[in-house]
Amino acid sequence: MRANRLRALWQSGGAAVNGWLAIPDAFSAETMAHQGWDSLTIDLQHGVVDYAAMVGMLQAISTTPTVPMVRVPWLEPGILMKTLDAGAYAVICPMVNSREDAEKLVAYTHYAPRGTRSFGPIRSLLYGGADYPTHANDTIVTFAMIETAKALDNLDAILSTEGLDAIYIGPSDLSLSLGCKPSMDELEPKAAEAVEHILARAKAHGVVAGIHNSAPAAALARIAKGFQFVTISSDARLMAAGAQQVMAEMRKGLPAAPVGPY
Repeated sequence: MRANRLRALWQSGGAAVNGWLAIPDAFSAETMAHQGWDSLTIDLQHGVVDYAAMVGMLQAISTTPTVPMVRVPWLEPGILMKTLDAGAYAVICPMVNSREDAEKLVAYTHYAPRGTRSFGPIRSLLYGGADYPTHANDTIVTFAMIETAKALDNLDAILSTEGLDAIYIGPSDLSLSLGCKPSMDELEPKAAEAVEHILARAKAHGVVAGIHNSAPAAALARIAKGFQFVTISSDARLMAAGAQQVMAEMRKGLPAAPVGPY
């Protein structure tokens, strides 16, 4: 079976740099995948990507060594299983708030006897290899999002769930849940303290910690603190930022428009 580069990176003590895909287009995904990201996550929770678009995007990412990932809309077995059957090598599940939630997530993403994932790998056989069913349980990476006050209350119970590989912090939702202004990089003290606490407890349990960022500086600072998975921006934001930079330079260099008599 094809190895999961995320696991190799983490086992060597490294950190994965993840990109985010919000544009429902295979060519856009392929272009992003050729830029050297360690992994790319297709976002089914927010935005405009649907399942059919996701499959084409997974195929596009497969033209590179980049690890194909998906954030599913919710903790629901059908979409988790179909996403893995389509060839995702890691899944991020939002709003995991209890040990029960974490146990369900692990069950839905693992074949028996370790879980309840239904058998039907379809495209994942093409991506992972003919022996995918034998090795999938030890290859696929399962992330639980920690992004609420309730999840904080149940943090150690979630992190001690057998089979959970990693957690992923959504700073904006976490901030909102704690009564703070939503942000990704510059967090209010209460939210910043919560992030530090989550990271420390994840380390204590031997669970990989990941987090969403909007800029490289914040991602690098968080890697230095011990995060091993950092997301930076998205395809849509990067496209907009690049276009804005070009247009700002053009506007600055163009002669002022003539002012008419009226």
